[in-house]
Amino acid sequence: METKRQLKVARLLQKEIAEIFQTEPHLIDKQGLITVTEVKVSKDLAIARIYLSIFATNDKQEVLDRIEEKNKEIRYKLGQRIKHQLRIVPEISFILDDTLDYIENIEHLLKQ
Repeated sequence: METKRQLKVARLLQKEIAEIFQTEPHLIDKQGLITVTEVKVSKDLAIARIYLSIFATNDKQEVLDRIEEKNKEIRYKLGQRIKHQLRIVPEISFILDDTLDYIENIEHLLKQ
């Protein structure tokens, strides 16, 4: 169970990462649509796992790899945005969230 502080930090990180992806297109090479679906933060607020849904692209893993390559730059931009709210900027890792693809596959199977 997550504490209130973890949930608040997760919401803050989700909002800021989404804005970074919108305002800094060179970080993701503007290929496909990227949605930050969920953020999970460790109890000590030092590690954040960011779940991304990637649409309108053929190779989702390639886009995720490019985002991982820019991890340090994204973390720096995040630090610039949250420097007054958090003492330390958490280490971030990006994870591909394929739940929407799974739901779409099930709906497709049910329609057949």
